[in-house]
Amino acid sequence: MSGQVVFEARNVGLSYRQRAGVLRFNNFWALDDVSFILRAGETLGVIGANGAGKSTLLRLIAGIIDPDRGHLWRHPHKTASLLALNVGFKPELSGRENVVIGGLLLGLRLQQIKSLLDKIHEFSELGDFFERPVGTYSTGMRARLGFAVAIHADPDILLIDEVLGVGDQSFKIKSHEAMKQKIGSNKTVVLVSHSMEAIRELCDRVLWIHEGKSILCGPSDEVINAYLEVVRQAVKQANQIARDAVRPSLRPSQAALNQ
Repeated sequence: MSGQVVFEARNVGLSYRQRAGVLRFNNFWALDDVSFILRAGETLGVIGANGAGKSTLLRLIAGIIDPDRGHLWRHPHKTASLLALNVGFKPELSGRENVVIGGLLLGLRLQQIKSLLDKIHEFSELGDFFERPVGTYSTGMRARLGFAVAIHADPDILLIDEVLGVGDQSFKIKSHEAMKQKIGSNKTVVLVSHSMEAIRELCDRVLWIHEGKSILCGPSDEVINAYLEVVRQAVKQANQIARDAVRPSLRPSQAALNQ
């Protein structure tokens, strides 16, 4: 892939301080050793189990947080915006008011946001709910609003955290189509999702993270197949352990056999 490098991480680690007892703390490494590059115009999928560090990685790329160790480089002239459910939403404010706040958080100027309000309203398909407090929205409705804002913000790098797996079927189809259009327009996208179908369909390359470490980064099919094989083996092992735990209770005791 020949696109310009817009982000690079080498052996990046990031820790959080957590309580370990009375007046005692230790560091939890949300990211322990992650290395990869992101090129302009590509769509990079990020996969891994819950707690692997995927969302933390998106926050690093967006510049919201900085690593505690390793080397990280962001292109100085590229903007990156994070789309995650409920980020920046104020439940007491209307959808329209939250669009303004969300747009500002994504780096848009106020005049730009005002010019996009009607398009965002239409895309979200929220109807009259657009004028109602976001606190009254379902999770799917919040997803519609958040995605509508981000897809119209048009940053250089669009960071998407799980949103494509949330909402009703029509929203999923619409969000996938919008993503395809972004990809077709040579937009740089990083997509975190548990949907292997979405990752396989939308992404050029995939980064697999496990317990804060990058395991593999490469062509989508290659990484997804390796990941699913590990998952299958883990499930198989867990099922075997469960069967072995049940079997002794099903065996007749020696005393019963001697009767």
